[in-house]
This record gives sequence, structure tokens and C-alpha cells, in this order.
Amino acid sequence: MVTKKRSKKDSPPDFETALEELETLVEQMEAGEITLEESLQHFERGILLTRTCQEALKAAEQKVEILLENSADANTQAFDTDRD
Repeated sequence: MVTKKRSKKDSPPDFETALEELETLVEQMEAGEITLEESLQHFERGILLTRTCQEALKAAEQKVEILLENSADANTQAFDTDRD
């Protein structure tokens, strides 16, 4: 099972911790050495971690956009956020 590195049980993990845990879950599931019940638990946790990562990335993107808007000489270019 994955060990959780959070100090507060209710607080969401930071981006790096969530991504690391997600990678570990995927590796364990791909190895095929866990039970169906464990796989379902990993999948459910993976969904939560994915949402955490997506929210962190969206927040970072918004911060970058704000910083660029406040910079008079910055050139911005739109990028495709719908990439999968």
C-alpha cells in the first residue's frame, strides 16, 4: 500500500507529493499483483490525486497569466489547454 506523506490527514497533498503518489499507484496497478479490491481503492485514490494535480496546475497557470498581464513588455501566446 502507498504510504501517505501528509502531516495533516485532511489537507490535500501538494502537487509533487500527489504526482509521486499517483505514479506509485499506477505502477502497482500495472504490475497486476494487487487484488481487485486494492485496484479499486487505488483507482479511487488516483482520481482524487489527479484532480488535486489538475487544480494545482490550473492555479499555477492563472498566476503566470496574472504575472504576464502585469508585465508591460511580456509577450503572451495562447496554448491549447485541452490536450490529453
